[in-house]
Amino acid sequence: MEHDVKALTARLIAHRWLPRSDRLVRRALVDEAFRIDLDHRLAAAGLQLQDNPYAGHVAVALAPDMMEPVFGARREYAASNVGLNRDEVALLVVIWSLIVLPKRERQVTRREVADDGQTDMFGGDKPVAHDATVSAALSEASLIADFGPALGGRSRVKNFMLGKLARLGFIERRNGMILEGPLLDVALDYRIMADRVIHGTLADVLSRAGHPVPEANAFEVADVLPDEDVEYDEDQA
Repeated sequence: MEHDVKALTARLIAHRWLPRSDRLVRRALVDEAFRIDLDHRLAAAGLQLQDNPYAGHVAVALAPDMMEPVFGARREYAASNVGLNRDEVALLVVIWSLIVLPKRERQVTRREVADDGQTDMFGGDKPVAHDATVSAALSEASLIADFGPALGGRSRVKNFMLGKLARLGFIERRNGMILEGPLLDVALDYRIMADRVIHGTLADVLSRAGHPVPEANAFEVADVLPDEDVEYDEDQA
């Protein structure tokens, strides 16, 4: 175990993120002793593992008490510690809302992008998916047309802002489409962001641009799904 946990620690620090399908990542998620050792090693370097069971990757991030020693108390780091300015943060939140909110709803209801929820009566029994079957791509042209004028201009969004988000690992750009990057779902806290989007100002912005958002937090839907152990009622058999 010593060599494996040392190797995983080094790989996480070197690469910043790894897929959940990785052999050692899977072990860290199911082996308690292995995970404790990994957490201790990361903590010794001022880091912590970012793990979201609905995300396709895990990542490392600074521990909260290391934020100020590393980045200082400068104002620009209040919103972003990866050098994003205000417009870039806004674009990131828009993309997160258009990709991750619908994705999470599909995940907790065990639906797929091409499924309207009526083709699989046993869908609730499926394991949570993390791939393109639940994470839909966005048209880059449509995104720029809808939000470019409000974020510094279409050319700036296309030529600079999207490229920066791709380099940081939040998105991937392929043939005019924007796909979820390894950090999009793991670096932004869904439980905090979802409520602010669904019940906040951004919901109106998205609606005006023709992008409806879910009516409720997906985790509220998940609470009533048959995923948890419940007492069996013979009268309902």
